[in-house]
Amino acid sequence: MRRPQRRAVAKQSRAKDGDEIRLLEAWIDAGKPLPGTKPPPPSEESSAANARVRARDVVAKAAAGDYSDYGASTRFDELPLSQKTKDALRKAGYKEMSEIQRAALPHALCGHDVLGAAKTGSGKTLAFVIPVIEKLYREKWSQEDGVGCIILSPTNDLAGQIWEVVRKVGKHHNFSGGAIVKRTGIEQEKERINSLNILVCTPGRLVQHFDETPNFDCSNLQILVLDEADQILDKNFKSQVDIILSQIPKARQTLLFSATQTKSVKDLARVSLKNPEYISVHEQASTATPDNLEQCAMIVPLEQKLNMLWSFIKRHLKSKILVFLSSVKQVKFVYEIFKKLRPGIPLKCMHGRMKYEVQQAIVAEFSESTSVLFSTDIFARGLDIGNVDWVVQVDCPESVALYIHRVGRTARYNKKGKSLIFLCPQEERMLEKLKATESKIPINVRNQKWNNWSRYLRM
Repeated sequence: MRRPQRRAVAKQSRAKDGDEIRLLEAWIDAGKPLPGTKPPPPSEESSAANARVRARDVVAKAAAGDYSDYGASTRFDELPLSQKTKDALRKAGYKEMSEIQRAALPHALCGHDVLGAAKTGSGKTLAFVIPVIEKLYREKWSQEDGVGCIILSPTNDLAGQIWEVVRKVGKHHNFSGGAIVKRTGIEQEKERINSLNILVCTPGRLVQHFDETPNFDCSNLQILVLDEADQILDKNFKSQVDIILSQIPKARQTLLFSATQTKSVKDLARVSLKNPEYISVHEQASTATPDNLEQCAMIVPLEQKLNMLWSFIKRHLKSKILVFLSSVKQVKFVYEIFKKLRPGIPLKCMHGRMKYEVQQAIVAEFSESTSVLFSTDIFARGLDIGNVDWVVQVDCPESVALYIHRVGRTARYNKKGKSLIFLCPQEERMLEKLKATESKIPINVRNQKWNNWSRYLRM
């Protein structure tokens, strides 16, 4: 194609985008949900064909100035989204919205701050990635505009996974971005970070750039996202988060999402939320964990925990099993010992002292095969691995929230899963917390003597 032709095509494309942006802004403003509103229960539709017809009808009416109430939408193609985003979602297989997406997207798309809480595996990532892409598109963001969005994640692995979703949803847009994690050197990042529109990173890595990268500028930031917000606002990240908040504008949209969300007025004041929409789609649910998750606890003497773990693995050689241990030393020790004993199933281990590239390779291998993965809590939050059959907790979690995040690695997206936790007699206080009514954790306790449990481990 000759240069004049390319210029003509580019000009035509910009004009088309401008028309679509004006339509989207009018549609969003006309159908803006009132504060505190939640979507009505989805109506029954007889077929996918009817849904497609309905979606085309919604878009046609909007083009004619008859804007629909998108707060009642059940499908992505019924929302006021750019055609580029809709095409990417359809190609990726995203059609029907989950509960958290139905509840959060109408508020997030019209610029409201959102404090979202939903069970693990419920689709929270799309609930903030779509508003990010759409906001920058409607603002006509380009590389020259610099950083328009920062998405903070507590771990490098989760940041990498979020970036893959951003790439998938934004593939037809022209935004630049990346996961700023330890897999690349800081010097290479410094050269390009000011030209990136979307940054997905850990708080520590972002602070490093504020300290070391000349002229690193986030003064035009449009939207800040905190994934696993309860952990990022925890004391372990406090100093880093305070530095970040001091370097970015307060006039921005802020989205906070987690499975166990904070309502602390002090925490919310720190991130300068403006009249946030608190969306907890499972707040009235009978359980805090996935509905299809079968949970069991066993009281095991400390010196017998590894024997019980070995027996369990030997009886589940055709399952994908994720085993949580509390420290890097324990992960290394159990992995090396069990590997020498050769249980008859592939074994893997993962912890925070591994290089990022190694961690990514292990996650990919575990995703694709039947195996046992021994891990620290680096794997406990957010990571989306399909078809995990069992989550086994050998060491007691520090809190009920951490227990919920651990078991959330299975029974994702309405699939079935099972979990088992070994607690020694000194840890029965945690069992009391898990069984407490307010915890909403339907856990079954096996009180047999430990030397009779091999029969139970065949479950």
